[in-house]
Amino acid sequence: MRTRAATPDDAGRIARIYNQGIEDRVGTFETRLRSADEVREWFDGRHPIVVVVEDDAVIAFGSTSEYRPRECYAGIAEFSVYVERGARGRGAGRLAMERVIDAARDAGFWKLVSRVFVDNLASRRLLQSVGFREVGEYEKHARLDGAWRDVVIVERLIRENLE
Repeated sequence: MRTRAATPDDAGRIARIYNQGIEDRVGTFETRLRSADEVREWFDGRHPIVVVVEDDAVIAFGSTSEYRPRECYAGIAEFSVYVERGARGRGAGRLAMERVIDAARDAGFWKLVSRVFVDNLASRRLLQSVGFREVGEYEKHARLDGAWRDVVIVERLIRENLE
């Protein structure tokens, strides 16, 4: 497995993996599947997106996006990491996460944040292993398939960009 910066040409492969995550109901409140054209809109020139490739196939991705539109938050990015079903549990998520952190550092971000379903223990362990800390919990953050779900709030400072 290797990582590289994603390009808009990867949008179809990224959409396929993201849509698996939507269908599996393990990592997002989203329920509407995304098209390659919608994923192409993520490439804004500011927020890094990376892919993990194995045997020339994209098997995972990590992306960053705007945290809040206010200028004071310009150095904070939200992140997401998704792994193709057949590649889960083999280290692709960790590779994607490590590369997202590096890419965010290179892009000048000082903090990465996200929310993780409380019961998504694999993601929580992964994030803790690459330096994220859990800073709180949102109770009944949103409904998924009619059921309220709680999420853990995670953050990681990129200390080199705080100096």
